[in-house]
Amino acid sequence: MERTSSIRRKAMARQHKAEVMIAGEQLRLRLHDGKLIKDRRYHLRTYPNCFVAQELIDWLVSHKEAPDRATAVCLMQHLTDHEIVHHVCDKRPVFKDAKLLYRFRKDDGTFPFNTEVKIFMRGQRLYEHLIADKNSILQLREEHGVTYQRSFPGCQLIDWLLQNGEAGSRRQGVELCRALQEHGIIQHVTKKHDFFDSGLLYHFCINFRRRRRLSQLLNESEQDNDKGVAVSPQEDNHPDSPFVLRKNAPQEANNGFQSVGSNKDMKQVTSGRRGSLNSLQLHAAGFPPLVQLSSTSVVRCNPKSAVLRRNFTCEELMAPGAPFIKRVLTVIGDALGWGFVVRGMTPCYVQAVDPGGPAAAAGIKVRQFVCQVHGQCVLYLDYRTVTRLVMTGPRTVVLEIMEPLE
Repeated sequence: MERTSSIRRKAMARQHKAEVMIAGEQLRLRLHDGKLIKDRRYHLRTYPNCFVAQELIDWLVSHKEAPDRATAVCLMQHLTDHEIVHHVCDKRPVFKDAKLLYRFRKDDGTFPFNTEVKIFMRGQRLYEHLIADKNSILQLREEHGVTYQRSFPGCQLIDWLLQNGEAGSRRQGVELCRALQEHGIIQHVTKKHDFFDSGLLYHFCINFRRRRRLSQLLNESEQDNDKGVAVSPQEDNHPDSPFVLRKNAPQEANNGFQSVGSNKDMKQVTSGRRGSLNSLQLHAAGFPPLVQLSSTSVVRCNPKSAVLRRNFTCEELMAPGAPFIKRVLTVIGDALGWGFVVRGMTPCYVQAVDPGGPAAAAGIKVRQFVCQVHGQCVLYLDYRTVTRLVMTGPRTVVLEIMEPLE
């Protein structure tokens, strides 16, 4: 019993650390967008990608991320203690509200990618792949009169891991799932069992998409982690996390995007907030868009992939005299992602573009074929692989595309 309690305490501590990592990454991207993070010069030396502590405290208070400066300092100290940010010279372990330069460790390559972080990232990637599957095993399920979201039988997850090459054997699959459980990423719905390859019901404890408020980091307790037991309808109504870059096919009726069929007719389709390219076109109820929209956004897309006037082979695209033109475009992702969807087996093409997103600003359009990602030929790769290349690469994505001659 004591061993079980100890494991739970460790899992909850790791779960909190995961929340800190996600909140820190969301803050980092917002500060980049707000131009608070930039190269700064001090005493004849240039410090790249850093921010002034005093300016950041101003920003946190003005954006209502903290009620006062003292709380804002506590929040940043929390991120410092978790090795998310640090003084540019590593001389000050205490975060001060002063004209001192600090930097996010992800911006200078000093972020500690230890075993714990790697398991967290593996869990996030699996979550994305699972939830994007059109026949996803993550579903609302009921047990003893209580409904659980993102839940699944243990044996079904092992089956999925084997089918998708995530584990070489059922034993390896169980070992992976137990590691995820130990790190607070999945758990038995009533927290009574370790992970077993059986019909026992488990669920993901972490909603990687939820937008974190920094003030919640100081108020989190073990009770907060227990909230995942029952369905929380507002949990998924937050903007998406940049770790996720995409959201489930939403159900709200107040948001819409325009779908373009081969006959060019326009129709309304339900959508959610703008997110962007996901790690495996990971969401779909057929194939829902990787692009999420604001309530005022209009995105040209066809959820049934009928965007192309006709299918093309790679040979047709590369044939001499083919009616296509090549272009190299650079897309700089924002706090929500890149803002476009790729679809298709080989070659893959752009299915949807958020007009207000980075992709549209860079010149990405529907019906363009993706030829290269960061100089690597992807014509013969499917959209899942192409998506993964973008997701695992730098924030600035260099694409070579081919588009039809008008």
